[in-house]
Amino acid sequence: MPPTSSSIRFQSERYAEALASFTSAHPDYSATAHIDTCRARDYGRLDVQGHTYLDYTGGGLYGESQIRAHHDLLATGVFGNPHSHNPTSLAATELVEEARAAVLDFFHASPDDYDVVFTLNASGALKLIGEAFPFAADGTYLLSFDNHNSVNGVREYARRGGAQVIYVPVRDPDLRLDERLIRHHLQAAARGHARLFAYPAQSNFSGVQHPLEWVALARAEGWQVLLDAAAFAPTNRLDLAEVQPDFVALSFYKMFGYPTGAGALLARREALASLRRPWFSGGTITLASVQGAGWHHLAPGHAGFEDGTVDYLGLPAVTIGLRHLADVSLDAVHTRVAALAAWLLGEMSMLRHSNGAPMVRLFGPKTMDRRGATIAFYLLDPSSAVYDVQRVEELAGLERISIRTGCFCNPGDGEVAHGISRDEMAECFAEPEIPVTLLDCQRLIQDATGKVPNTIRISLGLVSNFADVWRFMAFAEGFRDRDAAGITG
Repeated sequence: MPPTSSSIRFQSERYAEALASFTSAHPDYSATAHIDTCRARDYGRLDVQGHTYLDYTGGGLYGESQIRAHHDLLATGVFGNPHSHNPTSLAATELVEEARAAVLDFFHASPDDYDVVFTLNASGALKLIGEAFPFAADGTYLLSFDNHNSVNGVREYARRGGAQVIYVPVRDPDLRLDERLIRHHLQAAARGHARLFAYPAQSNFSGVQHPLEWVALARAEGWQVLLDAAAFAPTNRLDLAEVQPDFVALSFYKMFGYPTGAGALLARREALASLRRPWFSGGTITLASVQGAGWHHLAPGHAGFEDGTVDYLGLPAVTIGLRHLADVSLDAVHTRVAALAAWLLGEMSMLRHSNGAPMVRLFGPKTMDRRGATIAFYLLDPSSAVYDVQRVEELAGLERISIRTGCFCNPGDGEVAHGISRDEMAECFAEPEIPVTLLDCQRLIQDATGKVPNTIRISLGLVSNFADVWRFMAFAEGFRDRDAAGITG
């Protein structure tokens, strides 16, 4: 049934009241009003098409001006493969190096200390570290339960090299790492051996922001530090003049939407020089010969890690995107999403069925203390049964609300959040020769235990506004007093 004029007026009045209350409680939000102007000018398609985008941790959104600037550059220039010295190659090389310099500048990284290796994405950056880090029998790979699978995957290289792999668990209910355990492991390992400590600056599951101070602590103990900044960098300032990890992995599409095929490994020059690549390719060597086994010279710095030809036509879009994000102001984005997420957390915590039962179970911190604008949760029915997560996503989609469900490639947080034991997970790996999908595993565990190892995630970013979060809460309120079995399609 289409909405009546009276229901539309009621909703408008509710929205106006909620907005007034929100801006009163978060006066700093008004200082970000220029982002509304940017949204109307550069992202107008969102509101014209009625989209509520709440999946910024999955992928950022690009502004129309970014696409025009990139198009204009390509339409007016002639660019060739940069591995030469002809005019078109030199023009392409200049654009690539301009992008490299823009990345260093954005993260306040001195070119004397840091180098930039362009990759396809953060996962590509992490693979470079995994395959080239000198893991050995007397070394250690220390990592947290709270990590993306691309960081977890580095453990396979560590094991192959004979290194010890140590996981530090997160603790329920906030899903934070135990700092005493972090310090214990950092101080316990023997010095003089190749040791790598990996953790995310911000969890892509719970939004927890782990202390950046651990970087200096670990390096003081002789560790090299891998910081996953993929979920952190889009809404938080990472200043590499102050925080100095050995390696930083990130994806540019998560920061500003476009291009989607570019990421980077920011590496301290001395740390990059300590890596040992297991192979070479075109572009990574200064010289090779087929007449002698092992005859090749790896190129120094980033050139030794950028396999083949870099995306020389796509990388100018990185320069444009970083400029765009700087013009909007990352600090303003941070202020804005922190206010919006604080309102969301408060509203979700108060949401109740008529019988007083909570409608939401949050995973992770319930306030904005040391967390970002990524929120993981369940929706619960009046008997505290979990609404089917995928069905919730489908129903949201019908209203053009984009949310994400699953484990978000972060099994450690998911296993702790949902109380999944090691023995329960083992059932998903009982028959190695039979491939088991995530959905298969979730069903297996749910059937055996009644636990629901699936999650809903909403996340805010560059041009989020109050209307986005208010509309989501209006959607969530629509589940009030509905039985979980009654929402199936």
